[in-house]
Amino acid sequence: MLVREDDPIAPPLERAVIAIGNFDGVHRGHQALIAHARDMANERGVACGVLTFSPHPRAFFAPDKPFFRITPMREKMAVFASLGLDGAIVRRFDAPLAATSAADFLERFIRAEIGASGVVIGHDFHFGRGREGTPETLRTFCEAHGIACAVVPVVEETGGAISSSAIRTALAEGDVARANALLGYRWFALGDIRHGARRGRDLGYPTANMRLPDGCGLRHGIYAVRMQVDGAIRDGVASFGRRPTFDNGAPLLETFLFDFSGDLYGRQVGVEFVGWIRGEERFESVEALIARMNSDSALARSMLAAPCGPRSILESA
Repeated sequence: MLVREDDPIAPPLERAVIAIGNFDGVHRGHQALIAHARDMANERGVACGVLTFSPHPRAFFAPDKPFFRITPMREKMAVFASLGLDGAIVRRFDAPLAATSAADFLERFIRAEIGASGVVIGHDFHFGRGREGTPETLRTFCEAHGIACAVVPVVEETGGAISSSAIRTALAEGDVARANALLGYRWFALGDIRHGARRGRDLGYPTANMRLPDGCGLRHGIYAVRMQVDGAIRDGVASFGRRPTFDNGAPLLETFLFDFSGDLYGRQVGVEFVGWIRGEERFESVEALIARMNSDSALARSMLAAPCGPRSILESA
């Protein structure tokens, strides 16, 4: 999949059908929008891509307020690629872009840069200075310039609309099963394995350690996980948190892989979250901690032996 980050647009995205949005999470609602764009592109015999922005506007307008990105850019691109898109255009959301009028936004991105043959947005997408651009603004512009246009309605299920906010809430509660159901895939994180304090090795549970992005709102606790390394998927159990039994330090994701003894330091891996086991706890003794880790591992093995719900982006990469 071609990715253009503030570069001139080039084939195969010229004259493409473009889905526009922030797409944090690329959840099932976003996927419905992208599927509509892909169908439109197939009908016209052109490429299909997305136009998205970095950083997220919420992070730009409130830089001092932590913002939980469900899918940082690398993860977002991985999900886009799994959906069969021809490319992604990433434009920097900065002060000049924030000050761009809705009319200039459409003229610049839709006509001048891309020359889009079709545009698809969600029902609640706004654009331009002060969010002045609406779906109706886009429809009027597209009609005037002979560009196909579609506004995709909200995707709902029992409990309400599928939204990025609902997914952030589920992850903040540790409910990865609920988050995964809304996403339509297993939530995952990409990163590099770094050296830790090696306490896990001393406890009989050597871990592969990685930091999740600043602002990650995942509930601290123990999870059943799968890790992709060198194209292979391995089962494991992971702790995300501050290690209150030891140092109460910066949040760290520590993953113990079952039946594995290799060295992962410095490797790029992906970790997908399959199930919630328990919250983070402080133990009065190392022996009590090890006993609980043994039971956590047994429960994780049981969870991972059962059907694991939505599809895996890591397995399709």
